[in-house]
Order: sequence, then structure tokens, then C-alpha cells
Amino acid sequence: MSNTLLLIAPLVYFLLAVPVALVAQRWRVLPAALIALGGVAGALASLWVLRESEVITLAGWQIAPFAQFSVRLDALAAFFVGVICLPAVAVAIYGIGYLNAAGADHQHAPPAAIDALLAAFLAAMTLVVLADNVFSFLIAWELMSLVSFFLVIGDGRQATARRAGFIYIVMTHISAGFLLLALLLLARQAGGFEFAQLRAATGGLDGWERNAVFGLALVGFGTKLGLIPLHVWLPRAHPAAPSHISALMSGVMVKTAIYGLVRVIWEFAGPGPAWWGGLLMALGAISAVLGILYALMERDLKRMLAYSTVEHVGIITIGVGAAALAASKGHPTVAALALTAALVHLYNHSVFKGLLFLGAGALQTGAGTRDLERMGGLIRRMPKTALCVLIGALGIAAVPPLSGFAGEWLLFQGLLDLGANVNSATIGLLVALAAGALALTGALAVAAFVRAFGVGFLAQPRSAGASAAREVPTSMLAGMALLAASVIAMGLAAAGVVRMVRPVTTGLVGTHATPALGEGNVFNAGWLSGAYAPWAVVAGLVAVGVLPWLVARLLGGAGRERVAPPWVCGVDLEPRMQYSATGFAKPIRLIFQAVIRPQRTVDVDRPISAYFVSSIRYDEQLHPIYERHLYQRGVAVLVGASRRIRTLQSGSIRAYIAYIFLTLLVVLTLTRLL
Repeated sequence: MSNTLLLIAPLVYFLLAVPVALVAQRWRVLPAALIALGGVAGALASLWVLRESEVITLAGWQIAPFAQFSVRLDALAAFFVGVICLPAVAVAIYGIGYLNAAGADHQHAPPAAIDALLAAFLAAMTLVVLADNVFSFLIAWELMSLVSFFLVIGDGRQATARRAGFIYIVMTHISAGFLLLALLLLARQAGGFEFAQLRAATGGLDGWERNAVFGLALVGFGTKLGLIPLHVWLPRAHPAAPSHISALMSGVMVKTAIYGLVRVIWEFAGPGPAWWGGLLMALGAISAVLGILYALMERDLKRMLAYSTVEHVGIITIGVGAAALAASKGHPTVAALALTAALVHLYNHSVFKGLLFLGAGALQTGAGTRDLERMGGLIRRMPKTALCVLIGALGIAAVPPLSGFAGEWLLFQGLLDLGANVNSATIGLLVALAAGALALTGALAVAAFVRAFGVGFLAQPRSAGASAAREVPTSMLAGMALLAASVIAMGLAAAGVVRMVRPVTTGLVGTHATPALGEGNVFNAGWLSGAYAPWAVVAGLVAVGVLPWLVARLLGGAGRERVAPPWVCGVDLEPRMQYSATGFAKPIRLIFQAVIRPQRTVDVDRPISAYFVSSIRYDEQLHPIYERHLYQRGVAVLVGASRRIRTLQSGSIRAYIAYIFLTLLVVLTLTRLL
């Protein structure tokens, strides 16, 4: 297989699936097979490039006299191609049955259209990480945004989907505007638009230019990434899209922003000053804590998972910030360890978050609801789905030996090592706060997914849909099973994932960390060294959980089963007596009410007298303070300014010519000064 074929094979499969999906509408397995083949081809290309540490480039056609469309597959791009392509295979298989299932949440859009847009979406995301110049990157970025916008709004019949799509497209174009300014500023200094020219011109950037590029890139990529307070589109758009699309948007698309941020920090504008890393760590810590708090308050399972994505991009950003801070202080090995932790967690998150979104779609299909308060008892009616969701929940809650634990454990190691090696009280305090936020986030994540799985799958059904729930089609189960197996495999083979990241950190930082998970010390840092052996954890779980059962079975023989009704003070047990999702989260809500500011409404019905209560209706909503004080006020200011500017539309041709003349003078003056 030639190097060029490795580079273009996933793109060819994805793009070929677009017309096939529109033409062969009765044979939806054909575009699904092409998408799956593209995912397999991309994963193989990713592994080959990372193993061989090669760089593959391909110059395409001329877009303009000063730019051409070109792509490049280096270690960083190869890693993110793998992040895109592994979930793509599962999503392709899952979508065959999901789009045809009654009750699936795809807004009545034709399955053929969704299949075609899905293939185009995957091709656009792949092009984003392969682009090798400014024009290629911006075109791919806009394609990715536009295709995902159409996937969010569906056929446009639902007002909530249209509203979510509108907010998403506004925010993503704000993101693109900031990225355009950052890349043009870099291109101005480099004297060209090729990424190779941008890399070569890094040393010539002035301090203000370097900081300006970082600030613009942080806003641009941070908006797509979903960092608080730039995340307002995310909990609206992800639930509105079909569930297998949400799996890609939440598990994969937001990671393209991490890709861009890493490119800028280490190749185009960096290495930068220490405050870059400190700012990233602070924003990441805030996003992680607030993201999981808001997730705990949600009843809609997909909105909960969307807020959980805010949490995990915050965790990843903490790692990227710690790496940037360590690099600025001259500790490349510490930077490599922190960056390794961030990338390992990023890869793991793409898998278990994709699995959980597919599980949410299965619950919508099988039980007819995403509302946790209307679920219950589903483990008996949908046992295979329950097992897959349980694996995803354990993975996202960082329970060893599944995949979510390794990345967070490595990040703790990196933070502790950063604090020990950098002799600064300010940095030490920042590291302590980031580590504390990470620990708090981990504890809240456990509570959030105990709540989600316990309320959703255990106890008694709380609605007619939950009582009549049925298992989903085989293709949906197969897609979830593939990701569930990946969560287990990537947890047990965490050392292999770390080795896969080494070429990336070597190319960016100049060295790589050697955290030998299960093979020795994670990092040679004296008293901070540690080790994590996934198979030892498995052996311990077997020793604690299985061996006692075997001994009891051998010594006591087969046990007798006795079924007895639960004691509920002499009355029959009813579903309303169970813990609700709202009730489960109330203690945490009370502790953090000063932060999340819940708004509660209680309606008490007393039809006979004030002393006899017939019913109580309890409702609680969250209206985040950043939406009220930042976005709503900002929109009001913009609307007011627009109304005043409208007066300039006088209808006079002379006035319009004067406006054009003044604008031309301003542009020429600025061009002359810059």
C-alpha cells in the first residue's frame, strides 16, 4: 500500500458514501459499509504512521493563484484520525437499525439524507486534521460546521431543533471569525499560507503578536471545544441531533478544537509564556467542575451527557495547560507527561462518550423517552443495552480497570510532578487548585452516573413506555458492543495507548513520557513515582468478588432462592416511592446552590381545605448566571446598537457612496500603518 493511498483512503470511502446513500436508499447497508471501511482504513493509517513516525503529504489542486488545497498526515494528525475513525465504525453499524426504528429521535428527517450527511461530516472532520495550509483548514472547518448544523436541525419541523441549530451556527461562525484572524496574523508574519511557512516563522513573532494569536485561537477553538462560558451551544445542539450524530459531535467533533489548539501552542505561535498554560488550566478546571454540576441537575439523558462533555473537555484542557506551563518553564519531560495524559483521556473519552450517546438513543428507541424520571426497571426489559450503558458509565466515572481511569490517573501524576519541579508558589497554588478541581470532578462524576444508571435501569418502571420497553435491533446492539469492548480493551491495554501517543509528544515537546502502566514507575520523580497495573486490578477484583462466591458454592452447595415483597409500612410498593433523579441530586444541589443558582417552583393543591393536601407539583430549572448576565445582556446591547445603526439606511445614494469612501480610507490607512 503506497503512502498516498494511506492518506486518502478514509476520505475516498467517506466521500463515496455520500452519493451512494442518496442513490441506494433501499439498501442502507451500502453507505454504512463504506463508512465502516473508511473508519477501518483511517484507523490502520493512523496506527501505521504512529508506529513508523513518518510524514505523508499530498498537494492538491490550486484554489487560487496564492493558495492550493493540500493535506498532510504527521503524528499529531494521525492520532486524531484514529480518534475520528474508531467511533465512525460503531456509528455506521448502529445507524442501520437506529434510523429505521420507531421512536428514534431523528426529527423525521429521511434516513438517506442523514446517512449522506453523516458521511460528509466524517470526511470534513478528517480534512480538518489533515489540512496543511490556512485555506484547506478553514474550508474543512466550515464544511464540518455546516454539515453538523444540518444534522442538528433535521427537517426543520421541531422548534427546539431550529433554535438549537441557530445558536450553534451563530457560535460556530464566531469561532471561525476568531480563527480566521489568528491564522491571517500568522500568515502575515510568515509571508504565506502554508503551514510549513507558519512553522518556520514562529521565531519571528513579536510578543504582542504571539499573545494575540493565542488569545484569538483560544476563543475560536474554545467556542468549538465548549469551554465555559463559550459552551452555550453544546447542551442545546447535541441533544437535538440524532443520537449517533450526537456521539460524533460530543465524542469526536469537539476534539478537533483540541487538535487546533495544540497545533497553535506548540507549532505556530509557541512555546509561549507561562500565563498561557495557567489560563488554560484555570478555564479547564472551571469547565470541569461546572460541567459535571450541571450534568447532575439534568433529567434529559442527552443533555446530561452534553454537559458531561463540557466536564471532560475541561479535564483535557487542564492537561494541555499543564503541558504548556511545564514547557514554558523548561521541563519538557513533565510537559510530555501532562500532554500524554490529556491525549490518552481524549482518546478514551471519544469511545465511552460515544457509547453512552448510543445508549441514550437505544433508550429513546426502546422505552420512548430520554427523561430519567420516566424510566426505571429497564435492566430487565433491555438487558443487553443495560450492560453496554453500564460499561460506558463505569468508564466515564474513571473506575479501574476501564479506560477512563488511566488518563485521569496520568493527569494527577503530571500535575503533582509539575508542582514538585517548578519552584514557584503561584504555580504550586494553581496546581493544587487544579488537582482539587479534578478530584472534585471525579467524585461528582461517580455520583452523576450512579444516578443515571440507577434511576434509569433499576427499581420499577415509572411510565407506560418503560413498562413496555423492548430491546433494540441487532445493529444498534452491535455498534454499542463494539464501543463497550473498546472501553474494556483500552483500559486493560492502557500502556499500548500511551505508547501510541509517544510520537506525538516527541514531535511537539521534543521528548516523550515513559509512564509504564503496570511495568514500573510512571515517572521518575522520587517520592512522586507510582505505578498502575490494570491486570493487577482485575486480579484483585476476581479475588474479592469471584473467589468468595466460589468458596461459598463449594462448601455450602447451591443456595436457595427466596422471594419476598419489600416492607413498605404495610402498603404496596409503588414507583413514586422510589428515589427520583431530582431527589438523588438534591443534596449536591443544596451544597452548590450558590454556584448553580437553581430556580424552584412548588405548587400545592388543597381542594378541600388548607389542612388537606391533594397533590404537590415540584419543578426546578437552572438558568445559568453566564446566560443571564453575559449572553442575554450582550444580545440586548447588540439589538439596541443595530436599531441605532439602522438609521444610517437613509435611502440616499450619496450617503452610501460617502460610507464606501470613508471605509476605503480607513482600510488604506490601517494597511499603511500595519
